[in-house]
Amino acid sequence: MKYTGSRVKYNAELQRFMLGEMLFDFRGLYAFLRQLSDSRDPRGVRYQLADMLILVILAKLSGEDGPHGMAEWLKHRTEKLVATLGLPRASMPHRVTISRMLGEIVDIEELEKLLVAYFDHQAQSSQEVVVAIDGKTLRGTIDLSQNSREHLLAAYLPGEGLVLMQMSVGDKENEIVVAPELVQVIDLRGKILVGDAIHTQRKLSVEVVRNHGHYIWTAKGNQMQVMETITHLFEPEPVTPGFAPTPTDFKSATSVNKGHGRIEKRTITVSSMLRDYLDWPYVEQVFKLERQFIYVKTGKVSTQISYGLTSLPADQASPRQLLSYLRSYWGIENGLHYRRDVTFKEDSCRLTIGHAARTMATLNNLALALILRQGYNNVPSARRRFNAYPLEALNLLLCQPDFRL
Repeated sequence: MKYTGSRVKYNAELQRFMLGEMLFDFRGLYAFLRQLSDSRDPRGVRYQLADMLILVILAKLSGEDGPHGMAEWLKHRTEKLVATLGLPRASMPHRVTISRMLGEIVDIEELEKLLVAYFDHQAQSSQEVVVAIDGKTLRGTIDLSQNSREHLLAAYLPGEGLVLMQMSVGDKENEIVVAPELVQVIDLRGKILVGDAIHTQRKLSVEVVRNHGHYIWTAKGNQMQVMETITHLFEPEPVTPGFAPTPTDFKSATSVNKGHGRIEKRTITVSSMLRDYLDWPYVEQVFKLERQFIYVKTGKVSTQISYGLTSLPADQASPRQLLSYLRSYWGIENGLHYRRDVTFKEDSCRLTIGHAARTMATLNNLALALILRQGYNNVPSARRRFNAYPLEALNLLLCQPDFRL
């Protein structure tokens, strides 16, 4: 990587680069962002693309979620940020400039791939094996007059709070078309892909296993024959008096958790009996999952039953392990989608210039990963901290983070 210009100076003693009053190194996010291509005519450029992105991410980490709030936040800290980063202009980008940068200047596909490379470059101590895939519509992009909206499909590590890759469904039919493309660009070695019923597709199952991963799917009405076959296996067998019931290999595991005013009991029953019978690629086990909810205040009890299948053989995944993997998958709703909607106010942020909404969603994923991987469990609390001490957040962006996994 080559650095030019008076703003960036190499410090041989520290083996890092000086950027104004701050140090940054090759492993920091800023160094990666400097690799992004910029299609603008250099003669009219007021703010370097990497500088603008760092400023926007800094404002987001500190509690701002839209271009207007980001521009205001940066404006009130102009003098300190200009001196700290050695910026060539004594001003901050306007909200329109920020919107244009997000929607027209940034190559979103390039940014997604660069962030994958950035997190791959960081030392990993997590043994995370579950990759949850799920889609989310950006409600702020819904245009009823044009019958259009931005819908994104993400591959997410629930234990790390990290989005491995995110793709736009765009004009394609639905997530079914994009999912095989998604698994082609992420490393599935040693990973278990878990998805809801829409992803229970033969083509995707083949792609996952061919890319050295495993799958766990839910069987519902979109694969009616598969669901009925699995359901029939676990139904109680009528036994004729004087005859013994058909022997089975059923194994079960149960877990109980209490929270949010209710007690949840999960029981999974697993079988390998359909391995050579079920018409599904690479299937090894099927399961029945029963979830019982007891509401503490009222004593009301409700039950949900679902069925599924997996390519994991019995000697690699016990019932208790499968139960744990399935529970990890549910973390994508609370750990990613809920935080983007509620904490980052993603759905209420209307960005109409180009692909600005998708870029902002990508930056939300990035901010969330940076915060969680620093050891914070409460994201709003972390953002208040960074708002009070923005140089802490800036150091996180310029240097290799000390991730506390």
